[in-house]
Amino acid sequence: MYHLHHVKPRPIFSTPLPYESDIWNRDLTLDEQRRYLVSAPSGRGKSTFVHILYGLRSDYEGLVTYRGKPVLDTDDDTRADWRQRQQSIVFQDLRLFPHLTGLQNLQVKMQLTQAPDEMRIRDYCSRLGIAGLLDQSAGTMSYGQQQRFAIVRALLQPFEILLLDEPFSHLDADNTEAAGALVEEVVSDQEAAMILVSLGDRYGMEFDEELVL
Repeated sequence: MYHLHHVKPRPIFSTPLPYESDIWNRDLTLDEQRRYLVSAPSGRGKSTFVHILYGLRSDYEGLVTYRGKPVLDTDDDTRADWRQRQQSIVFQDLRLFPHLTGLQNLQVKMQLTQAPDEMRIRDYCSRLGIAGLLDQSAGTMSYGQQQRFAIVRALLQPFEILLLDEPFSHLDADNTEAAGALVEEVVSDQEAAMILVSLGDRYGMEFDEELVL
């Protein structure tokens, strides 16, 4: 699925790394239908790693391919198709539209990706305890509430790989358990791969491989 060949982000490699990494400057393949936990303390480039895989950053040396195609050399239309049909993501900064309601934020995703109907939206939101916030503007919600909407939004579209950038950082134990269970269920249903980056917390979830960034 993904192959990284000696990838070195320039901000991180401005000086020699004082630690060993399983990812940076390595030859690494991330396979289909596998679940990866990528752990690192703050400042090691967790969001940078996710953004590189998603094609949002180009400030690195080395090569990243997705299904055999170099991510940076792929045209905009192909990359947009990947993001609509194959790659889904929960950003650390969430990227909800603050002036739209919770439901409208989810409907934007539905329109772009021909995602499931609103019955599934309400089911997912009910399971994460945010069904009562669907008509509330995202900008007036707590960060934890917004985080749950961002998780639902990512799960609504078809995907072959789900990228999660510290997705439960503002959730309490009960909400983390509910969100993690929903993520694992949808990933299994779609027979997808998953890459979750965190400070090292497994969040009670199962992974096939753990990598240190």
